Amino acid sequence: MNAPATGPLAAGTHTITVNGLDQRYHVHGTGPVCVAHSGGPGIAWEYLRMPELERHLTMVYVEPVGTGDSGRLATHPHGYTRELYSRHLDAVIDHLGVPAVHLLGHSHGGFVAQYHALHRPGRIAGIVLYDSAPVTGPEHGAEAMLKVEEFAGLHAGHPALPEVLNAFQSVSSMASDEDVVAVIRGILPAYFADYWGRESEFAPLRDSVTGWYISGLDADLSPDLIDDRATLGSLTLPALVVVGRHDVICGVRWSEELQKLIPGAELLILEDSGHFGHLEQPSEFAGAVAAFVTGN
Repeated sequence: MNAPATGPLAAGTHTITVNGLDQRYHVHGTGPVCVAHSGGPGIAWEYLRMPELERHLTMVYVEPVGTGDSGRLATHPHGYTRELYSRHLDAVIDHLGVPAVHLLGHSHGGFVAQYHALHRPGRIAGIVLYDSAPVTGPEHGAEAMLKVEEFAGLHAGHPALPEVLNAFQSVSSMASDEDVVAVIRGILPAYFADYWGRESEFAPLRDSVTGWYISGLDADLSPDLIDDRATLGSLTLPALVVVGRHDVICGVRWSEELQKLIPGAELLILEDSGHFGHLEQPSEFAGAVAAFVTGN
């Protein structure tokens, strides 16, 4: 019997050490290499598994530090900045040993991918910004609240709506891993275009998704706010921007802005998706991303 493959792109779970911290990543699929950074921050990476895309690409799913079995900073839950995540991404990409990779970032992972492409573009062949935005802070939050209000109006009278709205009200008071899990599971129906119409499909994700409390503050307890609007025009990498039409947290407004800011960027709007197009419209999502990466 042949010994199992152990190289950096062998299927399965891998661990490297970056500045004294364990950094785990998971390899699935075959084809050109695409490194995926999940969102949150603090959400377990497994929700981002993309089996349809793994038929075309070697997907390398980073398990961000501060979550899962990756390491924790001494300042945990603080200090998890985009610069930190970018340094760890760079170490993973270096360890993979291929000349260049595509980089896919979902939600907060899109913020990380933008930062990485701007500051460490050398081994990046292209980026997929999936349900991302060029800015966070009050402007982003106000837009999200408008979308939540639209969601509430659309589902007025649904018996589960109060639970979702109460969970949104709890976001600002999260202070523990248990709080994060409760909020994620509470708000999740609003993150789909039609959660209650397809509940049998998506309830298992809601029941199993987990996370860890990441404060969003740097090591000095200052907010790690984002505004890339002044710098994205300098990005020269090929870029695909993907968004669900019904995304309440990083909606179409922001993806259209990203497309305008990034020279030559392509935009795909998934008409029947919310924040999880790879689950809601997996074939359309995978086909578009695979075509972008392979050039076919």
